[in-house]
Amino acid sequence: MGLFDRLRSAFSNKRIAGVELMTQVGNNYVSWNGTVYNSDIVRSCIRPKVKAVGKLVAKHLRETIEEDGSVDLKVNPSNAVRFLLDEPNPLMTGQMLQEKLATQLCLNSNAFALIVRDDYGTPMEIYPIAPRTAEAIYTDAGALLLKFTMPNNRIYTFPYEDIIHLRQDYNENDIFGTPIAPVLVPLLDVVTTTDQGVINAIKNSSVVRWLLKFTNSMRPDDMKSQAKQFAENFLATSEGTGVAAVDAKADAVQINPHDYVPNAAVMDRTTKRIFDLFNTNAAIVSSNYTEEIYNSYFDAEVEPVLIQLGGEYTRKLFTRRERVFGNRIVFEASSWDSASISTKLNLMAMVDRGAMTPNEWRATFNLAPVPGGDNPIRRLDTALVETEETETEGGNADAN
Repeated sequence: MGLFDRLRSAFSNKRIAGVELMTQVGNNYVSWNGTVYNSDIVRSCIRPKVKAVGKLVAKHLRETIEEDGSVDLKVNPSNAVRFLLDEPNPLMTGQMLQEKLATQLCLNSNAFALIVRDDYGTPMEIYPIAPRTAEAIYTDAGALLLKFTMPNNRIYTFPYEDIIHLRQDYNENDIFGTPIAPVLVPLLDVVTTTDQGVINAIKNSSVVRWLLKFTNSMRPDDMKSQAKQFAENFLATSEGTGVAAVDAKADAVQINPHDYVPNAAVMDRTTKRIFDLFNTNAAIVSSNYTEEIYNSYFDAEVEPVLIQLGGEYTRKLFTRRERVFGNRIVFEASSWDSASISTKLNLMAMVDRGAMTPNEWRATFNLAPVPGGDNPIRRLDTALVETEETETEGGNADAN
């Protein structure tokens, strides 16, 4: 925690916004206690989205419009920004940071990351923050701060302009997304109760199966001895004859337990409701999807996070002046990850028509680029058609 101690902001005369999000008074956000992540269904639901967000490639673009109206586009023009995106801090790569943010976003509808700057305000490192609570407070000057309470009960306050904040289910609160836990927990309770019912039914099937009713009064020790002897003589499978006999001093009554076993349809409906809550389905969870299914899932779940990541990184890493000069961060995803081999092979027709470069086509197969592969190529029968005016000008030029 030495890093947070050095970056801890000491602001005085703070006032708390009067908006209640969950359980505490004030404009705050309360993280769930972690039991939601312990559910196998929840992990199965969020893992495809988390992995897809982790596969996004962050790039720094600088787009400049020249005086003649042409656009000069440079990719990763700054080595400092490129290294920051690839290795945001010594503990993780950019992929791991994106996965951690996506996990927090799925579980709590909020994800935070701290931007560490040098003395000149240049971003140097990015660290994810997984607080127990987050509270929005304002200074008398109107500056927005976020006050984080960590799992070890330590409290840190940072300016909001230094926090990358991702949100979903952005509804009632002006700053924080609405957590999914209050909606999700009742469904998980149904699943847990159903699982416990199955376990208890199995356990109860091996408890008391026979009842010996003695006609005469007996001491407790004698009853236990008779019951043990009955079990050893007639319930042992190794020496069982299929016939049991008791004398007149006891009646043997068989007990048939009637345990309630939950209906499989009830379990399936509850599981589907959880899938629907996370905008996923069994095909996505089990990685048994088709191109159409995954494209629909990507458009609904991954692409909004892609756009939000680019917007947050851009406005928090660059000043307005830097953005005026065309600096921005984009997160790119390969649209061909879910494509079949035949679909990827058919893309070859795009290469010889100049729509794709050879290296772009090779990237769909996860192949390394080749020298000269970034130059578009065209077949002769797809070249530009010369107009009559062009041919005439060419003829005059030849004549001259």
